[in-house]
Amino acid sequence: MSALQGNPFLTWRDAQLCLEDQPLAALAERFGTPLYVYSRGAMRTAAAGYQRALAGQRHRLAYAVKANSNLAVLQTFVQQGLGFDVVSGGELQRVLAAGGKAADCVFSGVGKADAEVLQALRAGIRCINVESEAELHQVSRIASASGLAAPIALRVNPDIDAGTHPYISTGLKSNKFGVPHADALRLYRLATTLPGLAVQGIACHIGSQITRLAPYLDALDRVLDLVDALAAEGIRLSHLDMGGGLGIAYSATDDPPSPQALVGGLRERLDARGHHGLTLELEPGRSLVGPAGVLLARVIHTKPGAEKNFCIVDAAMNDLARPAMYEAWMDVSPCVKTATPPARWDVVGPVCESGDWLARDRDLAVQPGDVLAVLTAGAYGMSMASNYNSRPRPAEVLVDGTSVHLVRERETLPALYALEHLLPT
Repeated sequence: MSALQGNPFLTWRDAQLCLEDQPLAALAERFGTPLYVYSRGAMRTAAAGYQRALAGQRHRLAYAVKANSNLAVLQTFVQQGLGFDVVSGGELQRVLAAGGKAADCVFSGVGKADAEVLQALRAGIRCINVESEAELHQVSRIASASGLAAPIALRVNPDIDAGTHPYISTGLKSNKFGVPHADALRLYRLATTLPGLAVQGIACHIGSQITRLAPYLDALDRVLDLVDALAAEGIRLSHLDMGGGLGIAYSATDDPPSPQALVGGLRERLDARGHHGLTLELEPGRSLVGPAGVLLARVIHTKPGAEKNFCIVDAAMNDLARPAMYEAWMDVSPCVKTATPPARWDVVGPVCESGDWLARDRDLAVQPGDVLAVLTAGAYGMSMASNYNSRPRPAEVLVDGTSVHLVRERETLPALYALEHLLPT
């Protein structure tokens, strides 16, 4: 199955692959390649799907900024009424620059610097998800010294296997995230005694690109056991943050539950255990922006070989790290249908690493000068891009029906070393 299937915003019109109303090959000509292109309609539709599923349930919906932090993307979700999950002071600053409010943000992450905690408190952060006993004391110290009350939740590690790639699994006891389930009661008791803290909720996040509902429900049961135990001790929580991580279909083997199925399963379990009064918080990232984006790359050379045929394009692992980092499968399509006979290719970039590949063993009709689209690339693409090999990062374009917006300029070569200094001579 191609990522084209089931995506109403990515369609063939005659021989042209289009995102919304825009032929992608024409965008490549206009803005150059490599180029990230996003559909605003796809992002709005994805957010609305979560909002419909959560209707009637006390909830907060927050976009995970790390998936794609472009200001125009964040602005789109501000206008959709979403809050934000941030994991750094930089992400919080981006949300504010896009018109969002700190009061709609939750601050997660295992290693918040003192300056970041203070920045968040002064901005009026809605909640800080604390991930260790040391961080509990850190936030208490900073809040007390600044005369502010820090709204907190403990992020609990439920030791649940989400069945995802080891690098994006976050809910096992071997992972660095959260406090151990066995320590949670003691740490909540401690939190109620420390100055400057206002205990509000409990949080849990078990991983990313999760394609089964069962791990969420297992994690929820473990967290609700703690909620009940805390209530028995007089510590009552107002919200339960189940994080994000819902997978998307990159290939035919991916069949993740829909947002409606996820929310329905969580709501059913909450009601069955008598916790319908808790505010349910979700923090989707990939499922809101992944299908909305493509990475466009132009074929530089085709290089037949004894064992492999290489299609060398101008996008590389520094532009899209997922294949090299996770051995992730990304669908690839020509942007224009031609009469060129298909052959089997590895799609690779110019970076000096054997790990610099975007797709392996794909049957593609390509020749030099053609534009290829790497599909479902809206999440963890540009946000993970680097300048390895001193390569400028791509431009970003957002399409909105008949409108096209350049939302990030292509990096220039002088910008690569603008912050560097030569030694005195």
